[in-house]
Amino acid sequence: MDKYGGLILDVTATEAAPDKDFLERLGHPVLVCHGPDWGRACPIIKGGCPKVESAHGVIFQLDLDRPQHRIILKRYQEVLADDIPTAVVVQPGQEERYAELLGGVRVWTEEPTVAELDGFAAEVETADEFRTV
Repeated sequence: MDKYGGLILDVTATEAAPDKDFLERLGHPVLVCHGPDWGRACPIIKGGCPKVESAHGVIFQLDLDRPQHRIILKRYQEVLADDIPTAVVVQPGQEERYAELLGGVRVWTEEPTVAELDGFAAEVETADEFRTV
């Protein structure tokens, strides 16, 4: 394995990505995606996204109360390989409302702590180590 960990894609609508600096200090390059320009559909919905295709892990931080954000998350789940760790940050209560959609992903109901991010980074590293090319 390289001295650097696999790329983590941070999908967030906010300008801030507080986890980016920490994950990069752990050796994982982080690509923050704020989505397409206003009025345009997310490329993953139209078929493919090079950002997603290069990701070794995904942290999804969009509002699941918005139907288009649920569609985007569902599409991520359809196109990501089963061995790509995925975490979803939800607002309190969304983990219950959207439990079916969130099946099979790590769910955080608050901004992830340093320990949670460290665990996620370790999961990405482990998946990379055992992934067959």
